[in-house]
Amino acid sequence: MADWREEKRRFPRIKLNTALCYQVRGAHDFNSTVSHDISESGVALVNDKFINCESLLNLKIKVLSRVLSAVGKVTWVNPMPHSNRFRIGVEFLEIDTWDKSYLCDYISMQSNK
Repeated sequence: MADWREEKRRFPRIKLNTALCYQVRGAHDFNSTVSHDISESGVALVNDKFINCESLLNLKIKVLSRVLSAVGKVTWVNPMPHSNRFRIGVEFLEIDTWDKSYLCDYISMQSNK
């Protein structure tokens, strides 16, 4: 049976369940959650709080022993079945060159396993 959904991703994603902190731009506090998967262009996270599409987030993502910092925009929000949680897709808008290089190397390493 053919999948009717068109793949829109430009970069491969890998599963990554790791600690992630985010701050909605304009808010004072950071919130903690976990990532679901990641690519060099964005991250999906699992959260118990709804975040509106187009919201800008300051992100801190733990990848191995390093914490990557990025600014991202929420591009989609899906409620998780049988749960009060949401999967949230965030596109990176700003990420440090060194952090992006580290992330690309990590994804490549994990993809080749």
